[in-house]
Amino acid sequence: MSGPPVSLPAMTDLARPPELQLTFDELGTPLRAVTFVVVDLETTGGGRGDAITEIGAVKVRGGEVLGEFATLVNPGRGIPPMIMSLTGITDAMVTEAPRIDSVLPAFLEFAAGCVLVAHNAPFDVGFLRAAAERLDRPWPRPTVLCTVKLARRVLRRDEAPNVKLATLARLFGSPTTPSHRALTDARATVDVLHGLLERVGPVGVQSLEELLDYLPQVSTAQRRKRQLAADLPHAPGVYLFRGPREEVLYVGTAVDLRRRVRQYFTAGETRARVREMVALAERVDVVECAHSLEAEVRELRLLAAHRPRYNRRSTTPHRAWWIVLTEEPFPRLSVVRRPRDGAMGPFRTRRAAQDALETLHEGSSVRRCAERIPARDQRGRPCALAEIGRCAAPCAGRQSVEDYAPSVIEVADLFSGVRTAVLERLDGRLGELADQQRFEDAARHRDRLATLVRALDRGQRLAALAAVGELVAARPDGAGGWHLAVIRHGRLASAGTARRGVPPMPVVEMLRASAETVLPEPGPLRGATADEVIVIRRWLTTGGTRLVDSDVPWAEQTGGAGRWQRWAAKADAGRAGYAAAD
Repeated sequence: MSGPPVSLPAMTDLARPPELQLTFDELGTPLRAVTFVVVDLETTGGGRGDAITEIGAVKVRGGEVLGEFATLVNPGRGIPPMIMSLTGITDAMVTEAPRIDSVLPAFLEFAAGCVLVAHNAPFDVGFLRAAAERLDRPWPRPTVLCTVKLARRVLRRDEAPNVKLATLARLFGSPTTPSHRALTDARATVDVLHGLLERVGPVGVQSLEELLDYLPQVSTAQRRKRQLAADLPHAPGVYLFRGPREEVLYVGTAVDLRRRVRQYFTAGETRARVREMVALAERVDVVECAHSLEAEVRELRLLAAHRPRYNRRSTTPHRAWWIVLTEEPFPRLSVVRRPRDGAMGPFRTRRAAQDALETLHEGSSVRRCAERIPARDQRGRPCALAEIGRCAAPCAGRQSVEDYAPSVIEVADLFSGVRTAVLERLDGRLGELADQQRFEDAARHRDRLATLVRALDRGQRLAALAAVGELVAARPDGAGGWHLAVIRHGRLASAGTARRGVPPMPVVEMLRASAETVLPEPGPLRGATADEVIVIRRWLTTGGTRLVDSDVPWAEQTGGAGRWQRWAAKADAGRAGYAAAD
């Protein structure tokens, strides 16, 4: 690199590419569509205590240079004379240069979402990762490609006696001569990368996954298991890895089953837990699905049925917690596992449900004690809460069933979305704390109220969908056809497609006739799991999905917690102002 040192990272985006919609998990990535960031570093040496003195990087895609990044870095220590002689970088040159704590974030932003390439990648990437650890920054774990390793895999010894950057740059006719300066060497590495990619094309390496698989870091046993995907269809669906005793090890979804499963047998799969699973797998079963919604729902059901040990997501979807009003003359709030009509939830943990219950107690007059109080002849002794005016003491006969009933109705109306008087009372308490300048207490109260609002709103929206006996929806498939779904009480009962040119209504009628019979159960979700209702609701409300038919209107309460979502958003952002949105 020539010219004076820069005081801030010099980034020139020659062309800003549009964001790609392809994902490794679903569609694979053709090499021509991969954005590479080729990086080179200069350092004070190669030891653990050494530091970076220069970073140079070139962003390329499809053979086109998209941008460059170059900066000197103040290492915070002297540069050894031998290194100064090798690189030409002196102490005087880096004195005014930025330190790594300001350079590294800029570089990570420049390289975000790209495949990182370096000549002898363990050296360069190791320095970058170590710098991130020292700065307590999360390392983004990008896909890394080493041109040294690729050259050893591709080139014969008679072509290149060694894999030094200067040797390979001459071999591939690079117009840039490596000079131990970061940007110059990065530019030369770009030419080496392109030359190596031209060599692997004729042997069938056309995608990033195939390129990573081509490198020798994939074990022979792992590569041999690719035959497990040989007969799988190019179709959306769910796949199940099975072990030696036919047990299900792992469940996942894919838009293209064959392509996705093949990726588990490549170097692109770096998760140690998944590699262990692949080593155990002896068969892959698949369930073809009509579209992504069916695949997601089937995955949830298979996870619950098999509880595979290598899946990290929830395998116990029915283990939810709910808040209910007990059935007794003087009802109280209770956290339970089995919901009934009018319950609030679901909550994933008992702690979350208990926190919501405590917040409800602060905004209502429902009693807190756990004893069962008869309708008449109360002979209990008032508790401390009664003495400080926080309870009307029905246990001591100071409050009748009729006098107590409005507090219960108020909470029941809050759960059903009819009224939000409890939220308004909690909001008023928040204002009192702020007026008293008890700001820490006000912040805690605000956060608990916001959490309660989100829980109520989520539960009311899910319950509204689960209340619909049958709903038929259609989403454009992007090719002139339709993805169709029949939903009954929050559960997917049938799924299909009407391809371009096929009248959709006859297909809809066939799907309705063959759909699963769903008998609603007690509780807000009518027996469906929260995860399934969430997946279905997201599909219904995105992607241009249209409602074809519904036996009753799918409607959400206008007076429910949804009115408070703007308030909750402000609370999350830490803004002032505690009044509920109109």
